[in-house]
Amino acid sequence: MPAERLPGAPEGEDRIVCHVDMDCFYAACERLKEPELADELVVVGMGYEDGETHGAVATASYEAREHGLESAMAISEALELLPRAETADPDAQNVGHYRPVDMEFYESVSEDVREILHDCADVVREVSIDEAYLDVTDRTDWGVAAGFGRWIKDRIRREVGVVASVGVAPNMSAAKIASDHDKPDGLVVVPPNELREFLAPLPVEELHGVGPVTAGELREMGLTTAGDVAETTPGELADRFGEQGRTLRRRARGEDDREVTPRGRPKSLSRESAFTEAVAEPEPKREKVQRLAAAVADRARRKGATYRTIGVKAVLPPFDVNTRERSLPGPVDDPDLLESVALDLFAEFDDERVRKVGVRVSNLSFADGDQATLDGEWDDAGGDDDPPGNIDGPEPPQGQVTLDALGDDEDASDDGDGIAHDAGDDQSSLTDF
Repeated sequence: MPAERLPGAPEGEDRIVCHVDMDCFYAACERLKEPELADELVVVGMGYEDGETHGAVATASYEAREHGLESAMAISEALELLPRAETADPDAQNVGHYRPVDMEFYESVSEDVREILHDCADVVREVSIDEAYLDVTDRTDWGVAAGFGRWIKDRIRREVGVVASVGVAPNMSAAKIASDHDKPDGLVVVPPNELREFLAPLPVEELHGVGPVTAGELREMGLTTAGDVAETTPGELADRFGEQGRTLRRRARGEDDREVTPRGRPKSLSRESAFTEAVAEPEPKREKVQRLAAAVADRARRKGATYRTIGVKAVLPPFDVNTRERSLPGPVDDPDLLESVALDLFAEFDDERVRKVGVRVSNLSFADGDQATLDGEWDDAGGDDDPPGNIDGPEPPQGQVTLDALGDDEDASDDGDGIAHDAGDDQSSLTDF
């Protein structure tokens, strides 16, 4: 049932929204692959390889940031601040461990995180590879919201091996501010009756949607804190910034009536499941593949989706991710075929030690009415939009994710409110390389 409204909380502010933001996600993924990097200075980017003359930092670990490195910095500048470990002077005290961007692996880790998020909330809005909003109003209440946020963080750390910061607040923009407020590994909970008090002393740069350019203009107007922005008249900021100014004033006052909504139809459907310990025997792995294939097929049918590509994942210790897929002549809705192809694709891992397996369908079609089968006959896809039972783990994500955008207001991520927002502090866009 919905969470009970706190005494004195205004109508409509009983929603509980979590913003989950992975800390230095690419660097954290590299540490999963190479545990020996746990305490090292890690830089992920392009341009430091032999023969490369330009590139940029995608992300740097917090330890590397202490030496001045930051996202979108030119690799040449980064190397001056933090020499590459492989080529540095043997007597150098601080060196960077530079790694190329490995999006296939990062997406795999992100998929593991998304499974947890969809198990923790009925409604999830994924806004990047490392960031999502959750509406948990029907899952918890304000009296135990801190424990709920900690449970999400603990599950991600324990089951995936990466660290998240979580903000809990009555709306999306406030939850985003809260998750950024105590990074890394933060948990900040802002109940409705504390929202204005929490926001008021924050510098304008911490307002959701304010980048360096906008912050400079606000300061030119004598507005240095969110409280200053909140006290302006409705037209004061609109005269300077147009409709975005009105939105910023509302955010500074803790007002945000947007609902957390998923971002469109999924481009793939998947299920994954881990073993308690790595398994070498073929039969337990094949049984798990069969159960996952059945769950994926069931969910595809309930979504009214046909699929043209079937894939499997095998994660070998410690985090060696292997994927295989096969495309079919046409889109199908065929659970038996899905199971058969998945088992066939997984056969090469029958004798390998495997810690996690997964089954995935992609190249989805959502056309109404009849769907094609491989033999050219037609049958009704059937199904509805209700999610299936939780066969072997949490629900998969509702849509694809994208990389964070870079920089200031003209080049920023979209949270669905019509204004630009600064990207998180973790990743820059690959299109900038």
